[in-house]
Amino acid sequence: MYIGTHTSPDLASSFENESLALVPVGSTEQHGPHLPLATDHLIAETFAREAAERFDCFCTPTLNIGVSTHHSQFHGTMWVDAPVFRDYVKSLTHNLATHGIDRVIYVNAHGSNVPHLREVGRRLRDEEVLYAIEWMWNESIPDLVDDLFEHTGPHGGPKETALVQHLAADLVHDDRLDAARDGGVVDITTNDTIVNGARTYYDAIDNTPNGVLGDQTDATAEKGERLFEAATEQLVGLCEWLDDQAFDDLMPEPHV
Repeated sequence: MYIGTHTSPDLASSFENESLALVPVGSTEQHGPHLPLATDHLIAETFAREAAERFDCFCTPTLNIGVSTHHSQFHGTMWVDAPVFRDYVKSLTHNLATHGIDRVIYVNAHGSNVPHLREVGRRLRDEEVLYAIEWMWNESIPDLVDDLFEHTGPHGGPKETALVQHLAADLVHDDRLDAARDGGVVDITTNDTIVNGARTYYDAIDNTPNGVLGDQTDATAEKGERLFEAATEQLVGLCEWLDDQAFDDLMPEPHV
């Protein structure tokens, strides 16, 4: 159930019976010459809404802007500073608790949000407000991703390209896939960005001239559909697991 399309009175009985909410979290940032800036939040929102419908739980509006400072050199990229992001997400999640929600899944599609969402979840759990965990679609189906693509690329690669081809084909510039591959870096391990065990880069542009990695020409809408169905099943399974847990079992263990 997407709460944004319902009236407040109509939600009253639902909040009495439901304890789980999905919060889609993404970013608005460059994804090369072929994908829209909305890529991450579009993916997160679609997964969250689909899983919420299949499992019958709440889905909140999407957090469209995340921690993306490392893409700041590219036009259109938007970001908030990490402490602001953490405080905002914590405040929003705390708000859900006032409505009776005691478990939350951050349906995330932007890798740089991960440590901050994990930190927010830890704070809320330590305070015994509720239990919140982060879920990222590609980490739920790593074997399928590896089977479908030789060079997946951690950003703007074929896995994200295929998903958007499936979810919103009109937003993908298929005529630029060759340019995305040839103007970026197909295999990040060929970059000299780790010296004596230290990462020497901070921004995406330090790694790739056009902001993307992997072989985008390997993407198809059919592969995107397989990714979407497989990862949605994983998210629904996580909803089932979390819903089955006793709240006390999700809270911190007592001091020994």
